[in-house]
Amino acid sequence: MRTHDGKVATAASNMRWCSDSFEIRCWSGERIHVAFALDGCDREVVGWVAKPEHLVGEDIRDLMAQSLEARFGAGTTRVPAPLQWLSDNGPPYTANETRAFGRAAGFEVCTTPSYSPESNGMAEAFVKTFKRDYVYLAELHNADEVLRALTAWFDDYNEHHPHRGLGMRSPRQYRALLLAAA
Repeated sequence: MRTHDGKVATAASNMRWCSDSFEIRCWSGERIHVAFALDGCDREVVGWVAKPEHLVGEDIRDLMAQSLEARFGAGTTRVPAPLQWLSDNGPPYTANETRAFGRAAGFEVCTTPSYSPESNGMAEAFVKTFKRDYVYLAELHNADEVLRALTAWFDDYNEHHPHRGLGMRSPRQYRALLLAAA
């Protein structure tokens, strides 16, 4: 489904989650493959998965399930209101089982046009920021060390990383402000 209009940012949380994946190369030659879901309003990384092998559809389905529970509570298997899941056209995202799982969970599964990374610009910008502010500043000796560090890096990003688009607040500070105003 290609209902995406090119705008990724949303006016409220839980309207669109954008997802993408990236690779971290360790000094040992090992590689870590990471995928994440990012809220299009508050920029919080709602969920993420990582492993030293290429990601497959099952990993993205795990990411969807993990993100639902992280945002809406343990045991949540369906979104409570319409919510887009925006990704590129990578095989783990476009696998029939992944698309079916997303639809069964209530997501409106949509993908960006091929060769159009700007259509998922918020996810692309997140990857650039995450690599610049965390990955490139870290000691990347081996896969085990990087996998252990990822939790702290994602937590720091969500709790402390200021965004110009959020009034120099971190994603969780901004989200708390939105929830308090509701």
